[in-house]
Amino acid sequence: MNGEMHGDTWGRVTEIRGWLDENAGKLTERERVMMCVLKTGEEFGEVSEALHGALGANPRKGQSHSWDDVTKELVDVAVTTLVALATIDPEGDKKFDARLQHLVDRVMPPARGQ
Repeated sequence: MNGEMHGDTWGRVTEIRGWLDENAGKLTERERVMMCVLKTGEEFGEVSEALHGALGANPRKGQSHSWDDVTKELVDVAVTTLVALATIDPEGDKKFDARLQHLVDRVMPPARGQ
């Protein structure tokens, strides 16, 4: 994989982006971009709700979600974020890979002898 995002993953992200583009209705390009970015906030809210439910943190609702629900919502956050990235940058996959490598380099200690 050369440290790059798996082709199937980014291909699926661009498929979703294409579908969204085709079904954007009367939204302008700017509005479409804003909606994709704002959707990440909506998905974050859903993972937060699932986490509260898995922990039983809301006394009124009790344990309303499972850890599988939290996992599913985290995947939704990740996919929504990648779709937003693909929407605002045609080289989003390369930018993602570069940023991910930067973050890995920042937290990993240098190899001995370097």
